[in-house]
Amino acid sequence: MRWDFSKIFVFGLGKAGMSAVLALADDGIEVLAWDDGQKARDALNKKDLNKVQLIAPSHCNFEDIDALILSPGIPFTHPKPHPVVTMAANAACPIICDIELLYLSDKNAKYIGITGTNGKSTTTSLLGHILQNSGLKSVVGGNICTPVLDLKPLGKNGIYVIEMSSYQLDLIDKTRFNISILLNITPDHLDRHGDMAGYVAAKCHIYDRQNQDDFAI
Repeated sequence: MRWDFSKIFVFGLGKAGMSAVLALADDGIEVLAWDDGQKARDALNKKDLNKVQLIAPSHCNFEDIDALILSPGIPFTHPKPHPVVTMAANAACPIICDIELLYLSDKNAKYIGITGTNGKSTTTSLLGHILQNSGLKSVVGGNICTPVLDLKPLGKNGIYVIEMSSYQLDLIDKTRFNISILLNITPDHLDRHGDMAGYVAAKCHIYDRQNQDDFAI
């Protein structure tokens, strides 16, 4: 198995959320899932997955859940936490995103994280292009385009080049980037981070857990 989980709740069934549901279910993990939008729930229902149950968070006991996978578009702290965040937090249920799932499933690979208010997609694409044309085993994903759980596993000597939004950076707990790049910070998404200090703090999570062997740019 890729993960040491038995039951996961995925909230938010956009690209990243749906990708997480499919990857977890494929790994044999029991998945509870929900989206506030009926269209997204209907899309999941059509997939007819045996290990996946659509259930509203209010009907779920988060004390029995190993982790809440929260899609980046769901308010985590501001302007106020979504009710599902409060339910999980009150039950001491870890709240993470799909990036964390990738890291937990492939710790032997190398990770490059890129964030910034402007230029992160261009920089991520350029780095991916350079690595791939240098003959290195690498893939590009994250906020830029492809959900990370849709990427092929790379293992040792592989390099994930991941564009990280401030929302995603708020939802990682163990992920460590061997190379972390923070390009710039100008006021943006302040409604989701409370103020500029909150936005800066979120961006700086890209440096969390780095050690003396890593690079912070």
